[in-house]
Amino acid sequence: MRATLLKVKGLKVAYGGIQAVKGVDFEVHEGELVTLIGSNGAGKTTTMKAITGSLPLNDGDIEYLGHSIRGKGAWNLVRQGLAMVPEGRGVFTRMSIGENLQMGAHIRTDKAGIAADLDKVFTIFPRLKERRDQLAGTLSGGEQQMLAMGRGLMSRPKVLLMDEPSMGLSPIMVDKIFEVVREVSAQGVTILLVEQNASRALQIADRAYVMESGLITMQGDARQMLSDPKVRAAYLGE
Repeated sequence: MRATLLKVKGLKVAYGGIQAVKGVDFEVHEGELVTLIGSNGAGKTTTMKAITGSLPLNDGDIEYLGHSIRGKGAWNLVRQGLAMVPEGRGVFTRMSIGENLQMGAHIRTDKAGIAADLDKVFTIFPRLKERRDQLAGTLSGGEQQMLAMGRGLMSRPKVLLMDEPSMGLSPIMVDKIFEVVREVSAQGVTILLVEQNASRALQIADRAYVMESGLITMQGDARQMLSDPKVRAAYLGE
């Protein structure tokens, strides 16, 4: 039985005066790639922000490694191995690619390990290596997404949260991003992936949760969900 690394229990979050998350329960086990899918406005990003401490909880709890992290700041969570690749990428536009990646490792002091992980990131994203001295603000949207993912990996996370990594990207870049998510998962990193592109997310995930109007309405094996008529009708346009 795989250990439960992340457990969300009865989560309720109000955002902008609206009850965006209405009592959500789910868990992520060690080594899994779990996806949270749903239409725009379902409460997926609000849930991610609550997990990482950037939005307060109205009710419920979030456990990481068996301990409550309710009210803990993002800084503390990164130190404990919980890293986030946010929606909109959030790269430091006036810093170079190399400097952005080093910022991902700011909590670490193991210079040899940091150098080794930097090489790993450059192996995954050769385009970033070619342009390591280029300012992040001059990169395309897809390249900035690669950089945000690379920066997240530089903290050497136990659990990597990814919020809408394919949003706004060209089809070719979407292919690349999902290929990398799969590769990172195969290397043993536990991933919670929030995605509007349900079809692609279900193709690479182990398990999935469907979120509608702030509630989890379905859960199960991702491949089985991919062939579920209700899911296909609601999220895959069939």
